[in-house]
Amino acid sequence: MSAPTTTTTSTPATATPPVGGARKLVRDTHLVMTRELRPVLRDPFSVIFGMIQPLVFLALFGPLLVGSLGGQAQTTVGDSVWQWFVPSILVMTALFGTTTVGANLLFEFQTGAHERMLVTPLSRPSLLIGRALKEMAPLAAQAVIIVAVMIPFGFTLYPAGALVGFLLLAVFGIGIGSLSYALAIAVRKQEWMFWAVQQTVIFPLMILSGMLLPLETGPGWMQVAAKFNPLTYLVNAERALFAGDVGSAAAAWGWVAALGTVAVGLAVGIRSMRRSAG
Repeated sequence: MSAPTTTTTSTPATATPPVGGARKLVRDTHLVMTRELRPVLRDPFSVIFGMIQPLVFLALFGPLLVGSLGGQAQTTVGDSVWQWFVPSILVMTALFGTTTVGANLLFEFQTGAHERMLVTPLSRPSLLIGRALKEMAPLAAQAVIIVAVMIPFGFTLYPAGALVGFLLLAVFGIGIGSLSYALAIAVRKQEWMFWAVQQTVIFPLMILSGMLLPLETGPGWMQVAAKFNPLTYLVNAERALFAGDVGSAAAAWGWVAALGTVAVGLAVGIRSMRRSAG
C-alpha cells in the first residue's frame, strides 16, 4: 500500500506590470541623468573651472567692444554694452559646453562603459536624452553665477525674461548635445576627427551669429550668411529676453531655431545611439 501523496498549492506571485512607452522613457532618462550627474556632484570644482573662459571674455573682450565700434557703438549695442554682451557669453558657454559632450562618450567607448550600458534594459533614447539633460545642470549653475557677477557692473536683470532665456538655452543645448553624441558615435574609431569637426564647425557659426561682434558693421555677404545660421536667431532672442522683451519677434524666432535644433538633434542622435547597439 502506497503512502498518500500530499499536494501543496502555491500562491501565484503578483507579477509587476511592465513599464512601457513614455513612462519607461521618463524613468530610464531619470536613471541615466542621475548616473551622469554623480561625478559632477562629487567634483563641483569642474563647474567653477568651466566658468574661467566666459569670465575672461567678459573681462577682456567686453571693454574693447565699445572702443572697436567707435561712433557706431550706441546704435549697435545700445546704452549698456553688458546688456548686449552678457547674453552672448551665456550662449557661448552653452555652445562650448554642449558641443564637447561627445568627448565623454568617446571616453566611455574606450573604457567599455558604453557597451555595459547597452546590455542593460534601458531604452536607447534614454541613453541620449539623459546624458543631454545632465549637461544642462552645470550650465545652468554657470549662467546664474555669470549673471550674478555682472549685476554690480551695471547689468540689469529682468527675472521673467531671464528665466525664459535659460529655458531657451536648455532646449537649444539638448539639441546641440545630441548632435555632439551622434558625431562621437560616427567617429569613435578616429577620435581626432571629433575635435577636427567640432572646431571647424563651431567658430564659423559663432562669428556668423554676431555673438562677439555686431554684424551690422560687417560685409554684406556675412550678413546674408548670418540669416541662414540658427545661432543668429538664438543670440538675438537671448538679447531680447534678457532685456525683458519676452513677447518680441526676436524671442519667437529664437524658439523656432531652438525647437528646430532639438528636433533634428534628437532624431539624429537617437538613430545613432540605436545603431551603436547593433
